[in-house]
Amino acid sequence: MDAAAPAPPPFAVRLVSGGGSSPELALLLRSLAAARVVALDAEWKPRRRGPGDGPSPSAPPPPPPQFPTVTLLQVACRGDGEGAAAEVFVVDLLAVPLADLREPLRELFERPEVLKLGFRFKQDLVYLSATFAAALGCGAGFERVEPFLDVTNVYYYLKEHDIQKRLPRETKSLATICEELLSVSLSKELQCSDWSCRPLSEGQIQYAASDAYYLLDIFDLFHQKIRTEGKCLPTDELTSDGHCPPRDTECSSSGDDICFDGYFTSIVAKHGENILLTESDTKPRSSRRKEKQKLAINAKCKEKFEGSTEWQGPPPWDPSAGGDGCPKFLCDVMIEGLAKHLRCVGIDAATPSSRKPEPRELLNQTYKERRVLLTRDVKLLKYQYLASNQVYRVKSLLKHDQLAEVIDTFQLKISEDKLMSRCTKCNGRFIQKPLTLDEAIEASKGFQIIPSCLFNRNLEFWKCTDCNQLYWEGTQYHNAVQKFLSVCNISD
Repeated sequence: MDAAAPAPPPFAVRLVSGGGSSPELALLLRSLAAARVVALDAEWKPRRRGPGDGPSPSAPPPPPPQFPTVTLLQVACRGDGEGAAAEVFVVDLLAVPLADLREPLRELFERPEVLKLGFRFKQDLVYLSATFAAALGCGAGFERVEPFLDVTNVYYYLKEHDIQKRLPRETKSLATICEELLSVSLSKELQCSDWSCRPLSEGQIQYAASDAYYLLDIFDLFHQKIRTEGKCLPTDELTSDGHCPPRDTECSSSGDDICFDGYFTSIVAKHGENILLTESDTKPRSSRRKEKQKLAINAKCKEKFEGSTEWQGPPPWDPSAGGDGCPKFLCDVMIEGLAKHLRCVGIDAATPSSRKPEPRELLNQTYKERRVLLTRDVKLLKYQYLASNQVYRVKSLLKHDQLAEVIDTFQLKISEDKLMSRCTKCNGRFIQKPLTLDEAIEASKGFQIIPSCLFNRNLEFWKCTDCNQLYWEGTQYHNAVQKFLSVCNISD
């Protein structure tokens, strides 16, 4: 059985595709002149880059970047009075003479008594302005839209987001907002269709019109909430706390238009904003060019830091600088194995507090604990205020070589009595007095298993004062001591 056809949208769409004496264009201009609220959206041909679009050495330089040409403008108008019917237009900018639209649109954008609605409309305005400027001359673009209300802000207001807090960086899509606020599902299958092809399909027209029409429905919810809460009236009627004063009677039906006008004016005054295009907004930028510049800068920074192998500045453990005379290190996640080797030779070597630390967390831990950050991540060296004496980039790849490099660079004094004097698990120190076998068995209950083969051997056990891990001087211990005697050039 075939699937049921989708329900028709709850509005009529007028396609404007003629100029001069076109009745559709004349109706559009009359509606714009009488409107109090206008919802706007635009469409253009999407840019697609294939795998072969990259520059080749023999190819000529690419042309300067240009903004996409807007081919469709969607307009939904509503006049005076609450509940007034909306008129929805889809304007074909490839068919309508732009000279017939330029002045009416500029007047609409700048008329103070008309509230303009949009969803992230600044980019649309940039492209629309460039389209008119390219067709009619550099002075034919648009500079501002005021007053303007972004539906994203309306959404968070309706969701009772704290206005004192910054809005989330990841904003909702228009389809998600319509689904949550209106229970309307907007299909986005045609979003990336080629809007420069003609004729437009019926599906394209309905899709484009919906993006403008439902902005009005969302504004109605916003308007209704403000009226219900009584938080927005003309400024001369507000109390000192910003709420409406008590009223003895409700507005009569004959005064609905007056009430609507009062609330509407206060909404514009309190929640309206402006879109202003600066000179930089009118100049296209090439993302590929910016990426090349970024790579060149990174390469220079990398060369600069890789070329500098000397340790700079006084050590943070210098007693004259407030240190305790003992070097302490923080090994990032790329070289945690080096931290265990440093602990084996008696050096205080911590690891990051979290498993996936942000650079700022690493640097804060380094600063608070007065450590030197050891890393192989060149990007960390860009923090210049720490790079002189609190960040060191380890050059070697193998852990033994890294240990020797750090000992040589920081001129560490390693003696045999310091070997195996720290817990390799947590960086803690051992108790001063070794444990007997019975004491070790008691300390290990519910925590660690001591192999039964050690019970008949006369061994000393050592416990970490921080994590309670037990160690003993077995074969692994002696092998490790011999290895680090060799690495550190310590004679027996």
